Amino acid sequence: MKTNTLSRKLAWMLLLRMIAAALLLLFSGVGIYILATFFFRFFVWQGDEPLYRIAMALQQNLLLITFLYYAIGFVTIALHYWFKPFRYFQALIDAAEIVNRQDDSLVELPPQLSGLEGQLNQIKLDAMHSRRAAKEAEQRKNDLVTYLAHDLKTPITSVIGYLTLLRDEPQISEQTRLHYMDIAIDKAERLDDLINEFFDITRFNLSHISLEKRQINLSLMLEQLIYEFQPMLDAKQLSIDLQADPHLLLRCDPDKLQRVFDNLLRNAVNYSFENSSIRIRAKLAENQICLTFENDGDTISEEKLSRLFEQFYRLDTSRSSKSGGAGLGLAIAKEIVELHGGTITAFSQNDVIRFDVALPM
Repeated sequence: MKTNTLSRKLAWMLLLRMIAAALLLLFSGVGIYILATFFFRFFVWQGDEPLYRIAMALQQNLLLITFLYYAIGFVTIALHYWFKPFRYFQALIDAAEIVNRQDDSLVELPPQLSGLEGQLNQIKLDAMHSRRAAKEAEQRKNDLVTYLAHDLKTPITSVIGYLTLLRDEPQISEQTRLHYMDIAIDKAERLDDLINEFFDITRFNLSHISLEKRQINLSLMLEQLIYEFQPMLDAKQLSIDLQADPHLLLRCDPDKLQRVFDNLLRNAVNYSFENSSIRIRAKLAENQICLTFENDGDTISEEKLSRLFEQFYRLDTSRSSKSGGAGLGLAIAKEIVELHGGTITAFSQNDVIRFDVALPM
């Protein structure tokens, strides 16, 4: 629609300019004749002056000269405005080549095409940004796959090692045997988490999330989630302060939404100071349910906050960190919330980290 409007505007502009040039030519001929006549009336001519003879010759061939003047003028104007669109067309071809270049050069068009110049430059800038973002995401993904593959070796080696000890040393004490089994189970669970992260990467890239909605009691879901997290909370001496309006009913996909809350609470546990409290609030406001997950932890910089919801971005880049996931949790959480028609945002200031979720009723 914008291109059609621009082409019509350009066509009208060329037509009006051609008409204006033709009128200018027409009136200029009349003006020259009037000025020349007015000029010669100021003098008394003897008849043998060169200028007088030229003027008389022109006067005698006035009709032919007028015809040639207007003919040459109109042909020149017609040719100029006939080839003008071709020059614009060539400029657009050059601009298309610039848009397709893999560099930072920008399109420069004639002033008459300034509107289109802005659109083409915006297209190029958007394409450059998309290519850069895709390249960075692919690089992060490749790095994380490499990290995860490396991390798989450690739990596998530990599981095999302790199971081998249990097999080859039948005379060990019951206490030592239980200790070895606990370590093997812990490493096997870590291995299961890493494999699930590989599956998340595959699912996130090969399919879109679909929702299966039904009505749930959101307050009960949050209470159940907190109960399931109790072992993780005890490990860091954390407590949870839940304040939720009773009987908050919401039509949603409960499995997907639970994954959102699971990710937010897991992040709060992983990045909380020990012996601190996690605050969860849920209330109804203006036909939407507003939830906040807040914890005490190291302040996250603005640059990192702006990237928290990117695919494969991890706040903790340490490969050995047990809390370091594949960097998909918050990205998937954002997609799920937006599929429900809601929003999710992150804030951090003065050693407080907060996530706000708004879900329409």
